[in-house]
Amino acid sequence: MSLTTQPSLLDDVDDRGTSWLAPLAEGLERHELSRGAWVDVRPDWVRHSQALFEHLLADVPWRAERRQMYEREVDVPRLLCFYGEGAVLPHPLLGQARDALSAHYLPELGEPLVTAGLCLYRDGRDGVAWHGDRIGRSSREDTVVAIVSLGAPRPLVLRPRGGGRTELRLPVGHGDLFVMGGSCQRTWEHAVPKTSRPVGPRVSVQLRPRGVR
Repeated sequence: MSLTTQPSLLDDVDDRGTSWLAPLAEGLERHELSRGAWVDVRPDWVRHSQALFEHLLADVPWRAERRQMYEREVDVPRLLCFYGEGAVLPHPLLGQARDALSAHYLPELGEPLVTAGLCLYRDGRDGVAWHGDRIGRSSREDTVVAIVSLGAPRPLVLRPRGGGRTELRLPVGHGDLFVMGGSCQRTWEHAVPKTSRPVGPRVSVQLRPRGVR
């Protein structure tokens, strides 16, 4: 896939030539929300993230989807790929990230992260509307959804479920980690708004436990 990408300044000064994970606990900051929800943010967790980003752009079998909306079928404004439990992930570092996150959150979650959903936002015309990941057990149970963000930063915004003003707005990209936990999927909503500004492509890797979509 041919898309114009802009590496981060941190990637420019790293000469390893391959992506790697920084220590997870260092720099991990928790934001307590209402009704038992929380989010953790770890900036620049994937170091030299441009290498991983370009690999995923080229090697993931991205596909376009269409979705029924009211009385018509529309294009989903992003490309997708899903790796179920036991599937070989498209890069070994994603397996390392999944294992590190599973170990870190096991005391709270009680189970590992086992699936990976990938989204490609090609430019500002791609986005995702307000929603919670409430397919499956997450509609009734606390859970964890961890997002590894690669490529150009895009705002990820959160608000309480049912509407109201945006409570949290974080520009994530270039190897940042964003984790939603507790009741977040049931009691809060998140979105990646579309924008008319010129922005480069972004890949979002969502790591989840069994039975959560």
